[in-house]
Amino acid sequence: MKLTILGGGGFRVPLVYGALLSDHAEGRVTEVVLHDLDARRLRAVSRVLAEQAEAVPDAPAVSATTDLDEALRGAAFVFSAIRVGGLQGRAEDERIALAAGVLGQETVGAGGIAYGLRTVPVAVDIARRVARLAPDAWVINFTNPAGLVTEAMTRHLGDRVIGICDSPVGLGRRIARVLGADPERAFVDYVGLNHLGWVRGLRVAGRDELPRLLGDPALLGSFEEGRLFGADWLRSLGAIPNEYLHYYYFNREAVRAYQEAERTRGAFLRDQQARFYTEAAGPGGSALSAWDRTRAEREATYMAENRESAGAGEREEEDLSGGYEKVALALMRAIARDERATLILNVRNRSTLRVLDADAVIEVPCLVDADGAHPLAADPLPGHATGLVCAVKEVERQVLAAAESGSRATAVKAFALHPLVDSVTIARRLVEEYTAAHLGLAYLA
Repeated sequence: MKLTILGGGGFRVPLVYGALLSDHAEGRVTEVVLHDLDARRLRAVSRVLAEQAEAVPDAPAVSATTDLDEALRGAAFVFSAIRVGGLQGRAEDERIALAAGVLGQETVGAGGIAYGLRTVPVAVDIARRVARLAPDAWVINFTNPAGLVTEAMTRHLGDRVIGICDSPVGLGRRIARVLGADPERAFVDYVGLNHLGWVRGLRVAGRDELPRLLGDPALLGSFEEGRLFGADWLRSLGAIPNEYLHYYYFNREAVRAYQEAERTRGAFLRDQQARFYTEAAGPGGSALSAWDRTRAEREATYMAENRESAGAGEREEEDLSGGYEKVALALMRAIARDERATLILNVRNRSTLRVLDADAVIEVPCLVDADGAHPLAADPLPGHATGLVCAVKEVERQVLAAAESGSRATAVKAFALHPLVDSVTIARRLVEEYTAAHLGLAYLA
């Protein structure tokens, strides 16, 4: 079975390949094709993968190409993990937003809108090519902003594109660990949009254990989200938010922390990964060792500014090992082998959340089988969460409309409507500065 990875020169690709190396069952992936526009990055990542495969006799064969059509032909699964504009683009997104006094994170607020506006046209082109060259393929979207990009691709691929994110999975596992439950046996009642969702229950053998957590200050203070949001706020919500909601609930503190940081997250990753690719592409030395060192530093510093502003301390050891690659492998297994699984995924809403239309992509638990991912029924969100979900979904729709029409005015509207951009004047300034900084936004007129 052939797996094509778009963005195959990306830093996290070895996580995916490492997960594939652990799968020896019938129907597994036997061929991996890496596609990237940067041949140097492809060579570096290919070296890492070759070292990973050295002790595995039946390791999937790996090839690399810069030809997108060649990469797609014959694929059973396509992982889309592209970064339009690279990490330099992310650094610019953050810098411009923070200079305007608003959040620049790559999936939330102004930075997420800028990233979406330049990514959606590329993702749509990929979706059209998949429909033409590999119509039976399943596309698993890793590309951020994951919900927005997945929704753009569904308009051409329907339910054959599924978005994934490791944040809800990691959150559910942390809650289960704190409660002494087996994460594999716990059902996580999680509902929302990508990076905008809430755990409302954690059921073990039919019993909801979340009230026990919310009623115990010591337990609440023993895991990352409890320290990040504070026990009092979590009890007020009656739920555990995705970590990215810290940008909403503590926006002023987050913006200030990012403005005061020595470098933005994008600039840090840009410089860090530049060193890795130089080392891994050169002769001699171990590319895998270089990747391991770089990954450990990357994971340990994840959302460091938020944790520092909240006094949340360091990340726990269990949260430094990745996770989205495990979700991707479980999703592929469920589809390819018709092995039913329940996974939190980004899929079309259908009738799950009645405040949104059927085509809106949401992030919810799904039953996965050979026919794809089917969202499970969910209770309505409380009013405060409904308002936020509806507002952000409308922003996503305006981004999609701007990407389709090339309308600069619609792009301004997308920024202005976002809850974390508090001024039409600032929205106009952001569009001006982002279009000046990114060639990928030259289509806005």
